[in-house]
Amino acid sequence: GAQIIDLMMLVIDVTKGMQTQSAECLVIGQIACQKMVVVLNKIDLLPEGKRQSAIEKMTKKMQKTLENTKFCGCPIVAVAAKPGGPEAPESENPIGVSELIEVLKSQAYLPSRDPSGHFLMAVDHCFSIKGQGTVMTGTILSGSVSLGDNVEIPALKVTKKVKSMQMFHTPVTYAMQGDRVGICVTQFDPKLLERGLICTPESLHTIHAAIISLKKIQYFRGALQTKAKFHITVGHETVMGKVMFFSPAPADFNEEIQENVFDFEKDYLYQEEYLSKDSNSSEDNKENDQAGEVQLPKQQWALLEFEKPVTCPRLCLVIGSKLDTDIHANTCRLAFHGVLLQGMEDKNYMETFLPKLKVYKLKHKEGQVERVMDDYSVIGRSLFKKETNIQIFVGLKVKLSTGEDGIIDGGFGQSGKFKIRIPDGLKPDTKMLLAGASKKKSKAGKGDTTKEDESSKNDSAQPVTISLLFKRYVFDTQKKMIQS
Repeated sequence: GAQIIDLMMLVIDVTKGMQTQSAECLVIGQIACQKMVVVLNKIDLLPEGKRQSAIEKMTKKMQKTLENTKFCGCPIVAVAAKPGGPEAPESENPIGVSELIEVLKSQAYLPSRDPSGHFLMAVDHCFSIKGQGTVMTGTILSGSVSLGDNVEIPALKVTKKVKSMQMFHTPVTYAMQGDRVGICVTQFDPKLLERGLICTPESLHTIHAAIISLKKIQYFRGALQTKAKFHITVGHETVMGKVMFFSPAPADFNEEIQENVFDFEKDYLYQEEYLSKDSNSSEDNKENDQAGEVQLPKQQWALLEFEKPVTCPRLCLVIGSKLDTDIHANTCRLAFHGVLLQGMEDKNYMETFLPKLKVYKLKHKEGQVERVMDDYSVIGRSLFKKETNIQIFVGLKVKLSTGEDGIIDGGFGQSGKFKIRIPDGLKPDTKMLLAGASKKKSKAGKGDTTKEDESSKNDSAQPVTISLLFKRYVFDTQKKMIQS
């Protein structure tokens, strides 16, 4: 229902002010609509002498709350819809409602509507009329519909012909985006559909997973973590889904991203959590950023995997929340909102679709130079476990802490040691450093244990380390190691 709001009225109990649920309504409003009117209700509960000042105080408070939202400066009206509460006699007149009606009239507007594109309607009610057929009432989200058109109920894979239509009890032959309409079809059991979507046949897809672009909701406390489960609301459905967050590669953090498109040609960086000012993820960002300001990408995405398939249009609104949070806890349950860019219809999307998604993790391994073999090669240790198959690492580039570039040439012996070729040769300083380290070792080898301990202390003060950096794509079935 959040996708059909043109103007929102936020009703606040004047004696209580903003409650947790009012704040959640405000968050949904910011995501889903452009205009709002705030109504301060129950002013009859304020003692008459202090009423005006209490209303002014609450109005100021609300203005402050709305200052940093898109509804900054919106009208605030004080009313008592039913003075004296539900038990009061009917003769009690509402206070301030006529002023509210004037404000609503001044704020109401005709949104621009577009009849083009596929017909899509959100049905919120379905019932049968004897001798007529089954009526589905709802709001047209896009496109248009005429008498005699075929419409599909995609959740049930059923197509029906439009027999008659009404808008506000008046028969019509045509309706378009934004209209409230009742559509009558025959031979359809109303019990099968309470609410849901109907559309141009074959225009909607049922998907098992999706890629969305998203933003975190600032009032949600805590991190958004990869592999976490959220309640995902898409169209009329809310299903459980697992998330995996990813961002542009760090070099593209500041690049302008095209809206509503996802580029499968690009490389993306896997994130353990959604990056925000308070997140402690992505070590690289910290290193890149001497000023202490964490660099954040302009756009981030998530892969959503649904626990049961959902039927929805492309580019529809997606809201992620933690609806199992205690309703009495003073905390926002809405976590993120986004736009669905790409759905995956194939049940086996893991094999057929995900390998196209180039999300990588950066891997960093460190070892040490054990000794020099000759001017162009050294032996390394501690980079691999004893049981590692070193063959798969042969040909990968490494860097020594002294600055030389090397290439892994193969294993050496049985204990996980390996040989590195240094195409440009070792620097004289490096040779001296390594020769010094190995001399100390050989001196200490004459059975003098105390010296051995000392030499290993000196040795560890300045070992020459070996760095191996590579990318591995998360959905690559062969787990290849890639170096740029």
